[in-house]
Amino acid sequence: MLRHVPNALSIARIIAALVMVGLALEQLQRPYTWLLLPALLSDIADGLIARGFGLESRLGAKLDSAGDALLTVAIFAGIWRFYPDMIRDHWLALSLFLGAGLLEYVLAALRYGRLSSFHTWSSKAAGFLLVVFVAVLFLHGFVPWLFYLAITVSILSNLEEYALLALLPNWRADVRGLWSLARKRTAP
Repeated sequence: MLRHVPNALSIARIIAALVMVGLALEQLQRPYTWLLLPALLSDIADGLIARGFGLESRLGAKLDSAGDALLTVAIFAGIWRFYPDMIRDHWLALSLFLGAGLLEYVLAALRYGRLSSFHTWSSKAAGFLLVVFVAVLFLHGFVPWLFYLAITVSILSNLEEYALLALLPNWRADVRGLWSLARKRTAP
């Protein structure tokens, strides 16, 4: 039974993201926010459970990546509907963030025919900072330094993933980072 928990959390996040887009379109901020918080936490929980209990799988990596991508869309739908001033005032940083993420998706699709699912440590750090920023945004309001920190770490993480895409000819999940790849190549 436990082996299905990480995948169930990812599937729940996928469904929640789709519902959140609908709530954002209907301008229902309170239910959106109440669904956002467990969706953000499920992103952390599924990976911790999978790694902690040795339940990692290719399907789990794919579901997690799909859930992350859809949750990102849902978050942007919520920001677009509930915080349009933030988009207007910080459009350049948001454009760079979105462009870097979309480029990684496109490059992975061209290279592997699917999302990369590298799950690097830098992407985890970026994800954590984005979760904190989004939670603070919807519960407290806009905090500029947190926004720019999350955006910067996310873009740097995308740069690492571009390098991994260039270095890895075949799809591999859970690469962890360039340092991990370099360590494996130099091991005797």
